[in-house]
Amino acid sequence: MNQSDFDKALAHLPHGPEFRFIQQLVELDPGKSGKGTFRLQGDEAFLRGHFPGEPLMPGVLLVEAAAQLAGVVAQNDPKVTPLPGLKLTAIRSAKVLGSARPGETILLEAVITGRLDNLVQASATAEVNGKRILETIITLSGGRNN
Repeated sequence: MNQSDFDKALAHLPHGPEFRFIQQLVELDPGKSGKGTFRLQGDEAFLRGHFPGEPLMPGVLLVEAAAQLAGVVAQNDPKVTPLPGLKLTAIRSAKVLGSARPGETILLEAVITGRLDNLVQASATAEVNGKRILETIITLSGGRNN
């Protein structure tokens, strides 16, 4: 996926660049599934306090990254008009099985498992070096399309 396609895919998310946890889309089956990556550089502001001397990607931000990828997948469905202001609204389950350290790349995968009106349900995982570090089921919601 080239940069222009990536920028278009992200355009339907409400987040600013400072709070995006997807740097590259590896695969996108619009409306169905996708894979993306986020490389933890080590200079992110949140790492200064999580944890001093032993920086780790916070589990809650892993869930956020998964939700952002699920949002990209859902919002690029050619059969459904993008939902205004799509946001993470429920975490049905989350297992944080590990974390990422500076210099590591997180591989995220999201699958849309259901849609109903302005709600999107997805399952997602994250891996680092082939080791699963997150499993989650989330719900996203946005404004209704009329």
